[in-house]
Amino acid sequence: MQELVNRAKALLADGTVQRVLGWKMGDLAYNPEPAFFENEEALSDFVYNSFCGANLSKYMIEASKKEGKTLVFLKPCDTYSFNQLLKEHRILREKAYIIGVGCTGKISGERIKEAGIRGIIAVEGADAFAPAETLQVKTLYGDREIAYKDAMLERCHVCKGKEHKIYDEIIGESRDTADSDRMEKVREIEAMSPEEKFAFFQNELSRCIRCNACRNVCPACSCRKCVFDSTKFDSAQKANVDSFEEKMFHVIRAFHVAGRCTDCGECSRVCPQNIPLHLFNRKLISDINEFYGEYQAGEDDTTVGPLTAFTTDDIEPSDARERG
Repeated sequence: MQELVNRAKALLADGTVQRVLGWKMGDLAYNPEPAFFENEEALSDFVYNSFCGANLSKYMIEASKKEGKTLVFLKPCDTYSFNQLLKEHRILREKAYIIGVGCTGKISGERIKEAGIRGIIAVEGADAFAPAETLQVKTLYGDREIAYKDAMLERCHVCKGKEHKIYDEIIGESRDTADSDRMEKVREIEAMSPEEKFAFFQNELSRCIRCNACRNVCPACSCRKCVFDSTKFDSAQKANVDSFEEKMFHVIRAFHVAGRCTDCGECSRVCPQNIPLHLFNRKLISDINEFYGEYQAGEDDTTVGPLTAFTTDDIEPSDARERG
C-alpha cells in the first residue's frame, strides 16, 4: 500500500494531478469507502487492502467536472466500467491519471458473516498484494479462521480477468481468482417454470427497502436526473416492499443498463438486504451474447454496443419469444 501512497504524493507534488481518488477507512475495519484526497497530508488516511472492493469509476463523473487531473486507482474489473463511461461521454480521459492496481480477489465482511462469524473486530491476512490463504478473524467471541476464497465476493469467483483495459501505469501484481461459471445460476433460473421464476424473484425482491444503494453505486446508472426520484409519480416512494411497482423498479433498472452493464457486481455488493441483483443483469448479458454475439461492455472505449446499432440481421422480437 505504501507504494501507492508514495506514487500519489509524487504526482501531487509535481503537479501532474490535483487530487487523488482512492479509499479510506470506513466506520468498520472491514469496510473501506471511496474518498477524494486533496493534498499529500490527507493521504495519511489512504488505505488499500483486500476489503477495497468499491469500484471508483463512477466517481470520475464528478471528478471530470473539476479543474485539473484526478489520480484514480482502478482494479482490473473497474477499468471496464471506466471504458464504458468514456464510451458514453460521461467522463473525460484527459481529466484522469489512471494507476491500475493489482488485485488478488476482494473479500467482504458480509461474506465472513455469512460463514457464521459475528462480532468482527479485526481481520488479519487481508494484505492487498499478498493476502494469506487463511484469514485470522478477531471477534468479540474469540478468534476465528476462514479461508480467503470463502470470504471473496461472488464476482471475484467469476472474474473477467486480471488485465487492466486502460491505464497510465500499473502498480502491484494480480492473481487469477476465477473458479466458477458466471452464467451457471442464470441457467438454473432459466430452467425453472414461469411460476418458479416468479416465486424466486418475488422472494428475493420482497426484501427490498428501496434504499437506492444499487442505483447510486452503479456506473451504468449515470443519468443526471432519475425518474425514480421524481415526486410526480409513486415511483419515488420508499419501503414499498409488496407492490408491483417495487418489483418493477429492479426490472426497469436492469433494462436501462442492458448492453452497458459490465457485470461489476457493485449492485449486489452494496445491497443491505443481500439481494443477488446481479442476476438480472447477467440474464440480459446472456441474452445479448446469444442474440447478437459475444459482447463484453467496457472491453474498450470505441466498440459500438449491440443495442445502440442496427443491422438487418438483428433478431426480431418474435424470434426471441420462440427461443424462450
